Amino acid sequence: MKFSQALSRARLFFLSVMPAVLVLCAANLPSFAAAPSAQPALANASLQPTSAISPLLQDDAAATEEAADEEPQGDSLMDTFRKGGTIGWLIIALSIVALALVIENFVSLRRDKLAPPELIDEIQALFDEGQYQDAMELCENEPCYFTRVCGAGVAKIGHSFDVIEKSLEEMGDEESIKLHQKIGWLSLISNVAPMMGLLGTVGGMVSAFSTIASSNGQASPAELASGISQALLTTMFGLVVAIPVTGAFAYLRNNLVRSVIEVSAIVEDMFERFRPES
Repeated sequence: MKFSQALSRARLFFLSVMPAVLVLCAANLPSFAAAPSAQPALANASLQPTSAISPLLQDDAAATEEAADEEPQGDSLMDTFRKGGTIGWLIIALSIVALALVIENFVSLRRDKLAPPELIDEIQALFDEGQYQDAMELCENEPCYFTRVCGAGVAKIGHSFDVIEKSLEEMGDEESIKLHQKIGWLSLISNVAPMMGLLGTVGGMVSAFSTIASSNGQASPAELASGISQALLTTMFGLVVAIPVTGAFAYLRNNLVRSVIEVSAIVEDMFERFRPES
């Protein structure tokens, strides 16, 4: 009896509460249905700043490309030569001449060219055999510094040793002067090149001041740049030519002096046999 009463009471409670629960659930369904649609809205909201930033990034990239295009390009080597003007081109031509002279002197003033070892041995052998006429013909057929000096001494065989010695000295001095004259052109170029650069500097400054005078003192830096650039470039060209040519001249001169002394000692030793015994 008590159990049935409790069961009936629970049924009544369930029936009274269930409608209220259903009503609450029905009222909350729209909010749950709207929740999925809120997610795209949030996604769109999160994408809006990115879409707003992307045009700014594109503008920055375009500005960077324009700045890169507007950057001044460095002058080529030919442009630099052109800016040197007429004096600059003359200095460049002078440098080509100097290079040719340096190469030619390096080849022709070597010790083996001034006194070939095989010629020294042949003439020495002819001297030992007493065939001085053959030695004279060999000196005439193989002209070089050694054979010219030696030939001058052979031509005086039969005279006193003082005459032979003096003939050797005179021919040695003459040939030495000729060889020094060959490398003397390098000394001339090393002195003329900076002077031509100075001339170009003066011409460039005159051009710059003429521009100032023609503009009544209102010349812009761009208008003055051409004359000043020429002034500095010609000075640079002159020094670039003069410095290495001076070094090459000093080396060739010292090498020539050493070779001449060695060859002269060989010739003197060959003719020492004609010195009278005291």
